[in-house]
Amino acid sequence: MGGEGRPGARGRLRLGLLLVLLQAALAVQPSQGFLRSAGPRHNSLKIVGSIIFPVKVYVKLDHNSPRILCVTNHLRNSELIDPIFRWNGPSGYLSSENSSVQISPTGTLILRRFKSHLSGVYNCSLLYKLTATQPDKKLILKYLIYAYSDPQYYYELTVRYHAAPCNSFYNISFEKALIQILNKLVAELSCEVMLIKSECHHVKMQRGGLQNEMFFTFSVTCLDREENNRLCQRSACDASHRLNKAKYLIERFFKQEVEVRKKTAEPLPEIYYIEGTLQMVWIDRCYPGYGMNALRHPGCPECCESKTPYHRQYN
Repeated sequence: MGGEGRPGARGRLRLGLLLVLLQAALAVQPSQGFLRSAGPRHNSLKIVGSIIFPVKVYVKLDHNSPRILCVTNHLRNSELIDPIFRWNGPSGYLSSENSSVQISPTGTLILRRFKSHLSGVYNCSLLYKLTATQPDKKLILKYLIYAYSDPQYYYELTVRYHAAPCNSFYNISFEKALIQILNKLVAELSCEVMLIKSECHHVKMQRGGLQNEMFFTFSVTCLDREENNRLCQRSACDASHRLNKAKYLIERFFKQEVEVRKKTAEPLPEIYYIEGTLQMVWIDRCYPGYGMNALRHPGCPECCESKTPYHRQYN
């Protein structure tokens, strides 16, 4: 029979041997424990204004802003008599009556669950006296507040396998099994492997004939553990930290698949990993409408800032 249709006894043997080899390689992986002890972060950062230049503030989307003070660093350490604070944002006067705005009696501003459309210039007007006998002094402080998101981090994984004929049922079965095994490998890290592209080609070998090869492209991503209510240590929760662990496990998996195959006395299965073809490339991309620019935003070089026309005007 050709490569089409349901697998016969010989085909089941080929596929079964392949899956045994894959599972054997997976079984030798040591278990990866994960500490889940710390809760969500709490931002206690305080930002003071400047009379020389606007102060840039970066607020993560759907998070609260740091505490933005309506004083300079000098006035922060001074006694102010009868201070009056007034905040204005891109849409005008700010008041604590707005659920997304919190202003303390001392003029400290906190923006709650920040959205990209709230980005822009914020001004605080401060009217005060240093002594009871002095006339009022007025100070206007300007802040440029930017919404940002974390980059979309993932690994792009490419790998090649010697294949059955390109119209074979065995290739489809193998593809499904490989995806399941790779996902099992990184599940403890709250990561997932997704197939981007799978192609089968006829390859002319050097000084040899044609052979069938499958070309796979996968993405390896990690889920947000805080959003999924998974408690873990701060450094361990970091997506890039977990992605690097996933990369290590996947690379070792393919290396051990080769080692297990070399140790077995069984003949090669029809479908097997071609040694040396694994490549994993780190990708970090901003979501549409956001961009990364370390020159314009040295205070947040790895942030994906909102690309609103208003921001381009004041960058």
